Formats: sequence, C-alpha cells, structure tokens
Amino acid sequence: MHSILGVWDLIDWQRIYSDGKRIHPFGENPVGMLAYMTDGRMMVQMLARTRPLIDSKDPEGGPLNDRAQAFSTCLAYFGTYKVLDNQVEYCIEASLYPNWSGKQTIRGMVIEGDKLILRTDPSTVDGITVVNEVSWERAGNPA
Repeated sequence: MHSILGVWDLIDWQRIYSDGKRIHPFGENPVGMLAYMTDGRMMVQMLARTRPLIDSKDPEGGPLNDRAQAFSTCLAYFGTYKVLDNQVEYCIEASLYPNWSGKQTIRGMVIEGDKLILRTDPSTVDGITVVNEVSWERAGNPA
C-alpha cells in the first residue's frame, strides 16, 4: 500500500446523489492542496478556481455579500489524521466551516498509483442520499 504522506493537488470534488445527479461544488476545475505530515497533522484547502474579487483592500472588510460569496467558494480545515486500513480518520481542530471544528470524521480512501480518492459516508439531504468524492494527485506530477 502506498503512503498518503506528503502533498496532494486537488483534481476534482463531486457530490454524487442517489437520484443520479452529480455536481461539482467548486466547478469542474477546482484548485486545492492536501498535506499529510509525518507527525500526524494534516491540512486541506479547496477553492473554486475562479472567484469574484471583494471590493476592499482589507481582508476582513468589504460588502457582506462579497464575503459570503468568498466563503461559499472555499473550504479549509486542519487537525490530525490516522490511517485505518482503507480509511483515514480526521480529528478536525479548526475549520472554515465552524460546524466541523472539534469534530472527528472518517473518509473512505482508495490509492491508485499517484491518485488518492476520498469518499464521505452517505448522508441524507432533503430525502436524497449524497456521497462526496474528492480526487487528488500526488504533488509534483503533471496534471
């Protein structure tokens, strides 16, 4: 089994619905990085590749709607991780999405050469089952 240690570049994020629908929350060409360190820490950031600018020179300023749009096109968190067979368990210390801060979660994991695919457990949203699938490629490889 290949090690997940190191840095991974985001290839794709899909939400797969039980009714057959598939969406790309950050578009079909997102950008992001996932890092697994030897000391058991991890961090991830995923963004839509094209994001509207905020009308402010202050990173904490600007119109509320602009900041809300920026928030909705970015996902980031960090914490610790542990590999469990074909899964990785995260203890999220802090997240841009505050509901995940201080929580634990497990992702299904498949490594195929230099590709890493992480899947959430199925969850139900408005009566429809959804699975998130995030694909990564080991950093340093041509896209």
